[in-house]
Amino acid sequence: MSFDFSGKRVLVTGAASGIGAAAAQALADAGAEHLVLVDLDKDRMRALDLDCEVSHFAGDVADEALWQRIEEAGGKLDAAFLNAGIAGTAAPVAKMDFAAWRKVMAVNIDGLFLSLRTAMRQAGEGASIVLTASVAGVKAEPGIGPYGASKAGVIHLAKIAAKEGAPRKIRVNAIAPGGVDTAIWDGMPFFEDLVAKHQGDRAGALAAMAEGMTPLGRFESAEEIAQQVLFLLSDASGTITGTTLVTDGGYSL
Repeated sequence: MSFDFSGKRVLVTGAASGIGAAAAQALADAGAEHLVLVDLDKDRMRALDLDCEVSHFAGDVADEALWQRIEEAGGKLDAAFLNAGIAGTAAPVAKMDFAAWRKVMAVNIDGLFLSLRTAMRQAGEGASIVLTASVAGVKAEPGIGPYGASKAGVIHLAKIAAKEGAPRKIRVNAIAPGGVDTAIWDGMPFFEDLVAKHQGDRAGALAAMAEGMTPLGRFESAEEIAQQVLFLLSDASGTITGTTLVTDGGYSL
């Protein structure tokens, strides 16, 4: 399915890499007129080769001053993909450091709230918003307390915002990926160990992990998730609001 975002102004957070960068590219390819990109990594964000007008805002999504700057810049939004988030440190609840908990919550909940508040304020009539949740917010697993709890919060916040936005025909949905081939795995001790067992073959380690975790036996690419995001942002999903698209290869079954 092809999507048409001609003349649209779209906000994308976490735009410098992974799913955010793939979505920004897909939106530009679909004819978006203006992308408002937000990420901590200014250089990588600016390096994206996008065939449309682009505004770059470098900063922490949990910094209210960043969103004040974006609002002061003005402009109506036709769509927003609020994707910025972090995985944080894995540990059981009983051993979780409060600072590690707060670090994840600051980005995944506080930052998402600030992002969504601005998106709702700048959204035009009939705008569409997608929030990045995670299958971790649907299915409980040990050791990911702050990440799982924050993503469950994202899912519920999407429902609340959908009800609040409905009088202006603003749709709000969440997408909950399972395993996706992005840099989020790199640096995680268990994944580094798995790569080492595969003699440094990252792709092989990822494939082995997917085979063991998902009924379909594979993870998704960022580009595949981006197309699903565009569906939720587009008129093709015109009556869908307050829902969560779980896209996890059957992991949560």
